[in-house]
Amino acid sequence: MEKRQIQARLIERGSNFRQFALSHGYEVRTVTQVVQRWAGHKTLPRGRLTFQILRDLSQVIGKEVLPGILADNDEQPSVPAL
Repeated sequence: MEKRQIQARLIERGSNFRQFALSHGYEVRTVTQVVQRWAGHKTLPRGRLTFQILRDLSQVIGKEVLPGILADNDEQPSVPAL
């Protein structure tokens, strides 16, 4: 999804990036930077905070911001610990 599509979905639900950030305990600037950087990408981010923000955003708007962001961890292949 593109940034404007995400923003439109939030507005449809009576919210915006600022309200989303504050209600989920994120810094407003961090949320806007994550969306600016990752909107439109086809791969998942590696950073935990970025992943969490995008997953929470996807849950709030009811659509995956990035393909596979809402997939259960059980479905992904496990990596053996070293």
